[in-house]
Amino acid sequence: MKAPSLGDNTGDIDRLVKMLNKLLPDMTITPEFSLIKRTPAILREQGYDVEALLYEQANTLRLFEFLPRTRENLLRGLAVDLGSSTLVVRLLNLETEEVEEEASFLNPQTEIGADILSRIHYAGQPGGLVKLRRLVVDGLNREIHRIAANRNIKPESILGMAIAGNTTMTHLFLGIDPHWLCREPYIPAANRFPLFKASEIGVAIHPDGPVLVFPDVGSYFGGDLIAGIIASGMAEREELSLLVDVGTNAEIVLGNKDWLMGCAGAAGPALEGGVASMGVMAGPGVIDKVTIDGSSGHVQARTIGNTAPVGICGSGLIDLAAQLYLAGMIDVRGKFVAERCGKRLREIDGTRHFVVVPSEASATGLELTLAQTDMDALLRSKAAMYTILTTVTNLVNVSMKDIKNFFIAGTFGSYIDPRSAITLGMVPDLPIETYKPLGNTSLAGATEVLLSRKARLKMDEIRDRITYIELNVNQDFMNLFSAAKFIPHTDKSLFPSVQLIK
Repeated sequence: MKAPSLGDNTGDIDRLVKMLNKLLPDMTITPEFSLIKRTPAILREQGYDVEALLYEQANTLRLFEFLPRTRENLLRGLAVDLGSSTLVVRLLNLETEEVEEEASFLNPQTEIGADILSRIHYAGQPGGLVKLRRLVVDGLNREIHRIAANRNIKPESILGMAIAGNTTMTHLFLGIDPHWLCREPYIPAANRFPLFKASEIGVAIHPDGPVLVFPDVGSYFGGDLIAGIIASGMAEREELSLLVDVGTNAEIVLGNKDWLMGCAGAAGPALEGGVASMGVMAGPGVIDKVTIDGSSGHVQARTIGNTAPVGICGSGLIDLAAQLYLAGMIDVRGKFVAERCGKRLREIDGTRHFVVVPSEASATGLELTLAQTDMDALLRSKAAMYTILTTVTNLVNVSMKDIKNFFIAGTFGSYIDPRSAITLGMVPDLPIETYKPLGNTSLAGATEVLLSRKARLKMDEIRDRITYIELNVNQDFMNLFSAAKFIPHTDKSLFPSVQLIK
């Protein structure tokens, strides 16, 4: 810009906005008040030669910072997966789109309750909602400061953020009462959120930087699943695709570029390894793969990192159950068959247990066992999963065989063996190549929206296209559930590839 003079006495911020209007003629430009106060000093210090930082909000461009034209500092932003169990934070270079750092940490709200329902109930107590919000925001800010220190930058030099989480986590993060999410008719306080300034919600990045919180669709269908749809690309494909994200719940989306239908159900905890007595979340020393020799009964367990086992995660549990069934060690009801299990079967406190890892081979020095009650819980979860899939496909009158892409999101999807899931009757008997693990799609979708205006517009379009089914009031679900509790199913013609080892 030309510097002001006696013959050109335009105000500093007006001068800047006038120049920007020439470059961006179709946009309304609104400077932040905090920047107006700093503008005279910055412009004179930089000789009226600066980079202007703006972000789009509706049809307005918000001007919120200046940088020197000769700057060395990079433009950075954060993508966040706001998980109920784990938060994942990704620092990105907004100019090169490179990932500079990524870290995960346990959601601090787990000290209140591991499950979402207990947090919703706690939020209803005096001061409960404030504490839950403070826990997650403080935890996120600690991680932001740690990452900034690692990169030798100031937290406020991080300019923007995109956050994807389930509906309850989004409510708790923003300090919105989640009371009605778990009560009929299961309605969120809001499904859409404005673009926040970081200072409005207490996030420790640039105080005027934009924070985009993904919209929700329903009480059990949140922004993390919309992020997953973006990451999978299923909303742009001609062929029929299905996305499954197993977390606290099992969340399902079915559709293509023309239509999308979604729902969620309580199938998640057992499939995450959260129900079995030896169940733990995936990590070093956790069993993620099991094979059983049908003739000898020998159990081979593989762990993440190839260290002594400490427990078993959801994918390992599914492998174990499938192998037990194929070896004839459990029957179609999931009950242990004593003559096939042999010495590995014992009774503890009146309950049958199958010894997966003897005490001398485990990292804990204790036997790792699968109880009959654990197996029963797993079969209920697998039945719920298959019933969710059946209910959704029935509602739109399509066959499971019409599904060309079966995307599996999350850590669960990264480790699961589709062959084992088919054997149990948890997922349909489709060609193995149909199953495509995608990893953390919540984080991937948040990354795309942070970096791309096109993805951000796609986010709103996808949200408006989704038809959401509330399974809590679907009678067909309960009818189908009973038939799916057997291995692989009461109708074995649905699973022609599942054959017992002779």
